Amino acid sequence: MRTKKINKQSSAQKTGKRRWPLKLGMLILLVGGIYFGGRYVFNVVSHTMFPVKEIIFSGNKHLTDNELKAIMGLKENEGLIGISSRDLSAKLLKSAWVRSVSFRKDFPHRLLVRIEESAPYALLEMNGRTFFVDDRGNLLEEIKGGSVPFLPVISGDPFKNSETFSEALNLVKAMKGKGFINMKGRVEVIMPKGAGSEDISMQVDGTLVKVGYGEYEEKLGRLIELEDEIRKRGIPVDYIDLRFANRVVVKPISEVIR
Repeated sequence: MRTKKINKQSSAQKTGKRRWPLKLGMLILLVGGIYFGGRYVFNVVSHTMFPVKEIIFSGNKHLTDNELKAIMGLKENEGLIGISSRDLSAKLLKSAWVRSVSFRKDFPHRLLVRIEESAPYALLEMNGRTFFVDDRGNLLEEIKGGSVPFLPVISGDPFKNSETFSEALNLVKAMKGKGFINMKGRVEVIMPKGAGSEDISMQVDGTLVKVGYGEYEEKLGRLIELEDEIRKRGIPVDYIDLRFANRVVVKPISEVIR
């Protein structure tokens, strides 16, 4: 009799051990079902509740509202709760014209989008094509026909010499700070092919000016003073060289005007 009792206990223990994985599996399925079911319900609700009926843009001057909406790619009646500002920002920032963007959800049905656009800083003439570029050197848009607003021109290939292109932008910045561009008809910064930053030059209303590397504000200041002297003397100028410290060389005249 004692032997039978022991066998019954052993059998019950084995049965309990077999049921434990089954119970654990059922618990996992239950928790998983609740989790994924909850996520599904949340996604459905978040993408349908408070549908966007109005998108208000501000700060955009070049890109139209319709162009921005197309870039954002929002579905019709997309719910405000489910909209990801990070995803929309990533899409908008793919446009070179969009410098930064911020969003505000104005419940129940409006999305407010604040755009900071890049501004045309100069024109880049490269391989027979002309582009707007911003102050960071990013290509904004190719210009095809139509009138072009007056901006300083940079000629050369920035992809072959990024360091020289960066210096050309610094020169443009110095010119704008001095008001130099407003005094002239056409200003072109030339990046010589295969040369370095020390060979940067300008064409200023048809006159070649050798600028070289660095100290652009000081060099422009000397150039402005020199132009008054040249105008007074009526000197015919072949080119002007600003690359020497504290002086300017004018050719074909052999004298140095200090």
